[in-house]
Amino acid sequence: MNREDIPQDAVITVAGTVGIGKSTLTAALAERLGFRTSFESVDGNPYLERFYDDFERWSFHLQIYFLAERFKEQKRMFEYGGGFIQDRSIYEDVDIFAKMHEEQGTMSREDFATYSELFSAMVMTPYFARPDVLIYLESDLEEALARISRRGRQMEIETDIAYWRGLHARYERWISTFNACPVVRVNVRDYDLMEGPHTLDPLVRTIARTIRTHREVDPRRS
Repeated sequence: MNREDIPQDAVITVAGTVGIGKSTLTAALAERLGFRTSFESVDGNPYLERFYDDFERWSFHLQIYFLAERFKEQKRMFEYGGGFIQDRSIYEDVDIFAKMHEEQGTMSREDFATYSELFSAMVMTPYFARPDVLIYLESDLEEALARISRRGRQMEIETDIAYWRGLHARYERWISTFNACPVVRVNVRDYDLMEGPHTLDPLVRTIARTIRTHREVDPRRS
């Protein structure tokens, strides 16, 4: 499979629950296709550790931080003219994390309304282009928890399992109705980068076919 089979202006987003392997796949696909990367801002995040200590106190601050960082990345991808693999989508921030905190009472209704209005304003700007395809990494809960444990971030390991169980369920509900762009669902057991990049061959073929089909239907992305 030649990398030219995937348009060099494409934007491919990798989505999935915490610790599932988004960053690893993002880097591997970018190297394989000769694309740039757009990673979630974790290092230097001033709210992340405090958030895990007190959801109610810091959820709004954390979500606003991620929203701002995500929008800056949207602008960067737009200015480069595409050619990116993106680690986590802006849609997950809004539809899963922020909504979960609002429903659970760890974010006030007023804060959630403010957050949602800001997101709505962002998506109306010319800098916000929908991805050509969203790759959804799926697994059962046990595999997701095992990967969180292997990653070894203490703040995640010490988080109540009920949080991860609820998050996993929300992701499954979210992806079943997501329609902002085409979706390719991939079980994390279907490839093994330890065996080599060739294990991504089926996924790359699927991505190419999905983008080609979508652009035939939507000429604005051609």
